[in-house]
Amino acid sequence: MQSQQAPDEETPLLRTQACVQHESSKATRTPLPWRQISILLLLQLSEPLTGQVIAPFIPQLIRDVGVTHGDDSSIGYYVGLMYFLFFMTEAFTIFHWSRASDQIGRKPVLLTGLLGLSMSMYCVGLSKTFWGLVLSRCLNGALNGNIGIMKSMVAEITDPTNIAQACSVMPLAWFSGITIGPLIGGLLEHPAKKFPTVFGGSTFFKTYPYFLPCSVAGTFAVICWFIAYFLLEEMSPKDYILGRKPKPQEPNEGSSAIMENGIHCDTSEGQLPLRQLLVPSVLIAAGCYAFFALTDIAVRTVLPVYFAIPVEMGGLGLDPSAIGTILALLGLVGGVCQSLLFAPLHDRLGPKNLYLTGTSLYIPVIALFPVTTWVARERGLGSLVWTLVGSQMILCVFVGFSFSVTFIYVNAAAPNRASIGATNGLAQMTVSVMRAVGPAVSNSAFSLSIQRHLMGGYFVYWLMAVMATISLAMGFFLPKKPWKV
Repeated sequence: MQSQQAPDEETPLLRTQACVQHESSKATRTPLPWRQISILLLLQLSEPLTGQVIAPFIPQLIRDVGVTHGDDSSIGYYVGLMYFLFFMTEAFTIFHWSRASDQIGRKPVLLTGLLGLSMSMYCVGLSKTFWGLVLSRCLNGALNGNIGIMKSMVAEITDPTNIAQACSVMPLAWFSGITIGPLIGGLLEHPAKKFPTVFGGSTFFKTYPYFLPCSVAGTFAVICWFIAYFLLEEMSPKDYILGRKPKPQEPNEGSSAIMENGIHCDTSEGQLPLRQLLVPSVLIAAGCYAFFALTDIAVRTVLPVYFAIPVEMGGLGLDPSAIGTILALLGLVGGVCQSLLFAPLHDRLGPKNLYLTGTSLYIPVIALFPVTTWVARERGLGSLVWTLVGSQMILCVFVGFSFSVTFIYVNAAAPNRASIGATNGLAQMTVSVMRAVGPAVSNSAFSLSIQRHLMGGYFVYWLMAVMATISLAMGFFLPKKPWKV
């Protein structure tokens, strides 16, 4: 048997995960561990649910706290600031949470994140001042390191034969969350007005009109905490002794790789320092993920503001219920398409072509913003406007396939098995920075476009088009297939 060449610090360990397929034979597809996958799906649902439940009413909440002083054109600034605060505080902490999960285990960090999500949602519902909202969003971001942790856990329970199948299933939680979250937020805000027979006599819900939807999301995070505590298995429980991961033993010659399910896996290396994670494969994968996330969050945070702003100011003038319904349908259709189409398209086009195709669709998505507004001004909110909105949402669904591709590349870039969590944490940290910058920049640009009529009022759309172009250009640096030893 030929000896396996020992990987150096710039050699990524994975083709799509922590292993590479044996060159001499094809491995059959390994069945997914559905029990663990199902629990991770449920836990992951808490992330978009708590994040998106505020989307339909955040413009109105900004009005209610009085920070805009009646100037609707400045709502975009403050909506962007709310997203900025969450993602920036997350960026400062998420790498450390991910690094900690490599040391003490994934489960303790997950439980801390779920507790933080719950506390922050109750705080948002009880906020009556702008600074109350600020503290709530900062708390949410600082205690939330779960995204990178769950991606690491998925990487640890899959292999190159079933990673695409896992990637077609895991986004179901995200799309379910962005479906249910806006529905909860749009339907349950101001319950005393909408459901007077049930809540009309409640002084509490009249005083705190947004507490009900926030408490539903926060309580779901509490339920997830108990499910994780009692049912979730640590991915490698034998590796964590008294809260710390022991250093690996020195391997014998030729023993740096072992066989798991017909796959060569490197288990000889310990956790790498940060500087050794900054290899080209990690930087390229994380860069694609970050710039795509920048474009995605810019579009998604402008979307509800665009829907809420009056037609004469460049929006569509929809109420929170209509906005919640549109966003919910986007999530529903996205989840169905992701589960049915991602794996076949991944196998047919390859990961790089699928990323490039999905990212390129952002150009028509962005172009439809001013086109739909122009039609609304000329013909009112008729069938043509709703056709254009529907077309834009469908394009957004197919754009989302690129996110799943970046997940595969990031895990494939991990220099060794012991650094999967740190690699995901590093990628998620850069994404959090972009997601902090994106809403602040795009919503500020939206407000500037309205207030100063920059570039004919279309400045924000040109800016988002530049973001999309950079995301597309970054994709050309990806290899045709994820890295392999």
